[in-house]
Amino acid sequence: MKTCVLFLKLIRWPNLIIIFLTQWLFQYCVIGPLLRGAGLEPQVGFPEFLMISIAYMLVAAAGYIINDYFDLSIDAVNKPDKVFITRGISRGGALGAYGVMNTAALVLAAFVSRSLQGWAPLFCILGCVVLLFGYSAFFKKQFLIGNILVAGISASAMPVLSISEAGANGLFPETLRYITLYTFIYTGFAFIISFARELVKDLEDVEGDRQYGGRTMPIVLGARTAHWIVAGSLSCVIGVIAALQPFLWAREGATPMLSLYSICLILLPLAWILRKVFGARGGKDYHQLSTYIKLVMLTGILSMLFIQFMIL
Repeated sequence: MKTCVLFLKLIRWPNLIIIFLTQWLFQYCVIGPLLRGAGLEPQVGFPEFLMISIAYMLVAAAGYIINDYFDLSIDAVNKPDKVFITRGISRGGALGAYGVMNTAALVLAAFVSRSLQGWAPLFCILGCVVLLFGYSAFFKKQFLIGNILVAGISASAMPVLSISEAGANGLFPETLRYITLYTFIYTGFAFIISFARELVKDLEDVEGDRQYGGRTMPIVLGARTAHWIVAGSLSCVIGVIAALQPFLWAREGATPMLSLYSICLILLPLAWILRKVFGARGGKDYHQLSTYIKLVMLTGILSMLFIQFMIL
């Protein structure tokens, strides 16, 4: 029982639920309503969606395992209470779970690709497997590239659904335009927010990273410059959300609710976090900032609940 609890902590089960929720909302609150509004039925049915989502969760879980495997020494310095491999889970057991999860994910991706007669799911899953291993083994402690890789992988959960649907459906140009627009908005949001959060996590882990030869942005550029980069990233998101407000209010339906939601639960919390960035100094402050940013990521994801009412 203790090993099961440790394993669930190792694979960050709440993050896996967020991945599933993100893909569920994007498929059934954005892509589905857009297609039906154009008189089309989604070709990514529930079985195909479930296989894609489970594959993504398996790859993410495997990514957490291999990341912790390579970071045992660093984590012993940065967060000794969150070292699970060698403290209840053996190195061999962790590597075995990593291999099984990635294999299962690739099998599911190959099956759904064959079902949809398009190879987008398999290529996306395979790319994530390769990039997550590369990140953990080579790029995590490098300047900038690790942050970009993780942000890109985190944001890829939505485009894979759009690409899979487009490849299977032969979409009308107008429908494809709107699907591309919403994919771009939400993927961009996820990428920039994830990038800012990864940089905050680098600030939190700077002591261990420096001790083991890390070249992360806080080490290379200094904490103050890293603060400004985080602030700039969050400011970009705030600016885009603010710029979208006139468009949202000009639309009919439940759009004013989406506008109010985005102001109260995304824009204002981000502005508050922005103020907190420059006052953060120690590991505890950075950990809190990371948690706050993650909560805003969740509220941003939940905003997709309103998109279906704009479309219908």
